[in-house]
Amino acid sequence: MVARAPGGPDQIVRAELGALSCAADEVLVQTTAIGVNFIDTYHRSGLYPQPLPIGLGSEAAGVVVDVGSAVTGFVAGDRVAMLPTSPGTYATMIVQPADRLVHIPDAIDDEIAAASLLKGLTAWMLAEPCGKLKAGQTALVHASAGGVGSLVVQWLKAIGVTVIAHAGTAAKAERSRAIGADHALSTPLPDLADEVRRLTDGRGVDVVLDGVGAASWPASLAATARRGLIVTYGNASGPVPPFSPQDLNKAGSLFVTRPKLYDYLDEPGSLAAAAGRLFAMIASGALTVEIGGRYKLEEAAEAHRAMEARQTTGSTILLP
Repeated sequence: MVARAPGGPDQIVRAELGALSCAADEVLVQTTAIGVNFIDTYHRSGLYPQPLPIGLGSEAAGVVVDVGSAVTGFVAGDRVAMLPTSPGTYATMIVQPADRLVHIPDAIDDEIAAASLLKGLTAWMLAEPCGKLKAGQTALVHASAGGVGSLVVQWLKAIGVTVIAHAGTAAKAERSRAIGADHALSTPLPDLADEVRRLTDGRGVDVVLDGVGAASWPASLAATARRGLIVTYGNASGPVPPFSPQDLNKAGSLFVTRPKLYDYLDEPGSLAAAAGRLFAMIASGALTVEIGGRYKLEEAAEAHRAMEARQTTGSTILLP
């Protein structure tokens, strides 16, 4: 399934794969489950421009069908999950370089692997190498009931962080409370910073993890403690508007970063190591991956509509 041109979900159409074969360093995988992520809508809409037709999908799980002559570590029949070199996992068969694949442990089923690899590694990045959060610190998590947000809340609790979760509705906030948030809010965004300051005795939070973007940016600035960090990692409401470094000065000498997961997986073996950490967190029970929506592969447009209408909770997957 591809988008024939930038635009809405109606641009998503079926495309024939044709014959697929492996180069020396590649692996051919038959998919069993495919993750759907908000970034897929950015690719489809043209917010993140892609060649035409636009490939969709940034994670999947499946079974190895064939391997190239130079591939070691994977054989036919292996269960694997993947982060592709470019979007295109909305497919029944996928060819990828071997270094974009990881083995799925026996304790993790394919649906959970497909639902959690990209989102779970994003949660790992936000909590640990990027946010550098530690036990005893406090974090504000926007969009806390979504696929990434719900994993971030659990990850932070597992490492001893006090979590203030914010979601768009009271029902979604309660879902965040149920998975461990210390405080779960559905306060209107213009009032959110005041509520966060009240909960932190006026100090604000050490780190804000913000996947919402434009709509939440003023609240993020106002809710962050002096010399704190805002990690803006998504554009669910549109990109963060241009701002001046002086805005960070006025808000308390703040730091801001706009991370990209692949920049934290740029060393040989780093993807396998990070995935191992993620799968261990899931297997231990520290992370529960909720699959809130299952769609057939050919229903990808419907999945996009539900996601953009904020009708989803947890992770969404496509089934070939």
